[in-house]
Amino acid sequence: MTATEHVQPTGAVAGYRPERTLRLPVELRRQFRRRRTLGVFALMVALPLVLIAALQLGASEDAQENSRINLVDVATSSGLNFTLFVLFATTGFFLVVVYALFFGDTVASEAQWGSLRYTLATPVPRMRLLRQKWLAALVLAVAALLTLALVAVVAGGIAFGFGDIRTPIGVSLPQGEGLLRLAGMLGYLSVHLLVVGSLAFWLSTVTDAPLAAVGGAVFTTIVFSILDQVEQLGAIRDWFPTAESFAWTDLLQTPVDSSDLFRGVVQSLVYVAVFTALGFRHFARRDVTS
Repeated sequence: MTATEHVQPTGAVAGYRPERTLRLPVELRRQFRRRRTLGVFALMVALPLVLIAALQLGASEDAQENSRINLVDVATSSGLNFTLFVLFATTGFFLVVVYALFFGDTVASEAQWGSLRYTLATPVPRMRLLRQKWLAALVLAVAALLTLALVAVVAGGIAFGFGDIRTPIGVSLPQGEGLLRLAGMLGYLSVHLLVVGSLAFWLSTVTDAPLAAVGGAVFTTIVFSILDQVEQLGAIRDWFPTAESFAWTDLLQTPVDSSDLFRGVVQSLVYVAVFTALGFRHFARRDVTS
């Protein structure tokens, strides 16, 4: 310590402010520059384009003349319909992996690189470090979801027209109302997918292997999704973390039945709170050696 440095009664160097360490914009810039982040966003842009090509290549006169409306027919009705198809196709697995990747790679990657202890020695308070990383993962995960939807709306509109939403039962929703309902769907998915994200976040504080945290969260989600198909489990399935995964489709109904939506949001927030609290609790007691 030099003669010009002073120590506060708390033992900290004069001028040190914990709240100014590891600011969120700084952490966001660090995370966004990583190749895995750029790769995810590139996939979010490419996936709708690939699906458009697949739908156009797979179109046939027989499918268009079929009087029964199926998912593919609805997908090609308009850009909004195509966006709904993209969300439906990606909710079960693709978006699960994306959320698990952003949250599961938070702490474990730093530990694997050996930079975690140096970050804490900067010094950055443990709880602040964990909070900033959680918030950065949330921002990136939601931004990836919004990117997917935005590209799907624009690219789908160019390919299939900017028309109204046509539901699978033949009911049409005006474009303005359709956009509002799409916003509600994205909001619901942002909350529900936080369940797998917070689980991956907790596992990231337990292991030094990012792949174990991400894979553990995805594997757990897949197991519960499989168990959800076992009808013999009855009402137990309603309490699974994966319950109400597709409740956002209720926003296509007229009038909207919000019971499953409300239950899905509340139940998801409970799981998020529990998994996040477990992550903070474990990290607060963890002996960081890497």
